[in-house]
Amino acid sequence: MVDKQRKNKASRAKRVREASSELGPTLVHRDAAGIDIGARSHFVAVPNDRDEEAVREFQSFTGDLQRLADWLAKCGVKTVAMESTGVYWIPVYELLEERGFEVLLVCASHLRNVPGRKSDVLDCRWIQRLHSFGLLRASFRPAKDFVELRAYMRQRSRLVTDAARDLQHMQKSLMEMNLQLHHVLSDISGDTGMRIVRKIVAGEHDGRQLARLRDRRCKQPVEVIAAALQGTYKNEHLFTLTQALAAHDFHVKQLADCDARIVEKLAALEAAQRDSAEPRAALPPARPRCARGHQPRFEARSPLHRICNDVDLTQIPGIAPATALNLVAEIGTDMSKWPTEKHFTSWANLAPGTKITGSKSMSGKRGPAKNRAGLVLRQAAVSVGKTQTALGGFFRRIASHRGAIIAVVATARKLGALVFRALKYGQAFVEQGLADYEKQQEARKLRYLQKQAAQRGYALTPMPTAAEVT
Repeated sequence: MVDKQRKNKASRAKRVREASSELGPTLVHRDAAGIDIGARSHFVAVPNDRDEEAVREFQSFTGDLQRLADWLAKCGVKTVAMESTGVYWIPVYELLEERGFEVLLVCASHLRNVPGRKSDVLDCRWIQRLHSFGLLRASFRPAKDFVELRAYMRQRSRLVTDAARDLQHMQKSLMEMNLQLHHVLSDISGDTGMRIVRKIVAGEHDGRQLARLRDRRCKQPVEVIAAALQGTYKNEHLFTLTQALAAHDFHVKQLADCDARIVEKLAALEAAQRDSAEPRAALPPARPRCARGHQPRFEARSPLHRICNDVDLTQIPGIAPATALNLVAEIGTDMSKWPTEKHFTSWANLAPGTKITGSKSMSGKRGPAKNRAGLVLRQAAVSVGKTQTALGGFFRRIASHRGAIIAVVATARKLGALVFRALKYGQAFVEQGLADYEKQQEARKLRYLQKQAAQRGYALTPMPTAAEVT
């Protein structure tokens, strides 16, 4: 007990010495500027010795942004820090990046709650001062090519959401006409459902004629479908159905155009990677999967395998080609931004909180889950829980005593660590197997019980088998 107290005391003394050595502020970036981003104008601050008017206001027009960059270059500024305010920072960031400045995009939550700053002028001054002393950390932003791919993937996600909403409007219009199509078809967006809806919009209202449009793979007979299509074909409901169908067709067309742009960008990224090095490994066989709904129908595994330095992320359970594509678009392939896998999973909001005071943990609650990469990993973790794999066994074990929500985050953290190792070290995934995982857990439980029994002065003895008794 005394040795433990001495060790804790020495550790606290070491932390105090380290903290005291860092109290004195040191000027890290002498050529730093700070920008307070706004919708109509931006306030920019440079060091006082660079210009008589160290704080200036520039409008958000392109010409004013060009003059902003010229003024920063004239003042000898090399690095710029700005807040990530809405989407107003994107034109400023991209222009300054093209002009050769080192740009730091800082989360606004890291700068708030500072007393005394009640104006835009003081805001940009405070940002410039913090950046000069190296007290600001840049938010993650992938490489330029992956930023373009990320924009396409996010647009695709919005189009899928819009198309799903159009289907809901179509189903509502059918219900208002008492057409119980969704009760006899598993999905009205399938071949049978869309053929029937298009025929209804074209003017055919006879249930028997509509039922003959069923696909041969449809399980319901013609009589059942015809009975479900006997309804009240009122003009107002037909009008809303027509508009919902037109909107759905429009979004499907937009989705196809977006997929074509994604294919072009993947080909460009794959070509750039092929020019840099020769392939080191062949593409492993694909896991058996089927594309559903509006998932990408194009081939994504082969270009992703080359872009990720001959690592196939889809070999990880729960990581489908669409999931891998979303992950690569969000994080890129350069894992040097995060020193370890713990930093990566913490950035993805998959690690518990660390509110500690007086060597006592106050709260382990995570912050708001706004990270898109973390959201993709959590969605993959849900599907992992249904598989007969070691990760699936881990998910079910955690869910049995901590709940499904905790199990999703814990499994997503493991998936994030596997993705990090694959992209940074080229470590291929090797399936442990559910049987081996369960044996490992049984052995772990046995060791725990033996330890508990030994602490109480007992010893565990295995029960004799039936053969030994006879």
